[in-house]
Amino acid sequence: MTLDPEDSKIITLARAARARSGSEEGAAVRDETGRTYSATNVKLASLTLSAVQVAVAMAISSGARSLEAVALVTAGEPGADDAAVAAEMGVKSLLVAGPDGTLRT
Repeated sequence: MTLDPEDSKIITLARAARARSGSEEGAAVRDETGRTYSATNVKLASLTLSAVQVAVAMAISSGARSLEAVALVTAGEPGADDAAVAAEMGVKSLLVAGPDGTLRT
């Protein structure tokens, strides 16, 4: 599968976010204007969010109205909530890659 260069970029951003913090997940999203946001998952006693949820929240709080793409880098599998939030923002499918950046779905 050949990726669009912009999709490759958000996978790279997601990998970098994950590596930088040593988190389980890294995610990046691209909004309707081409702006990108990257994030990692959050695990606190009082708050647990996936990396996708954090990246989408960052985009929305910055004024995004829809998303063009969502990428998740993880050794695991995306949660149902990740697919749901991506769909709600207009993305048909998540780009899911392993920690090495190899696209899985």
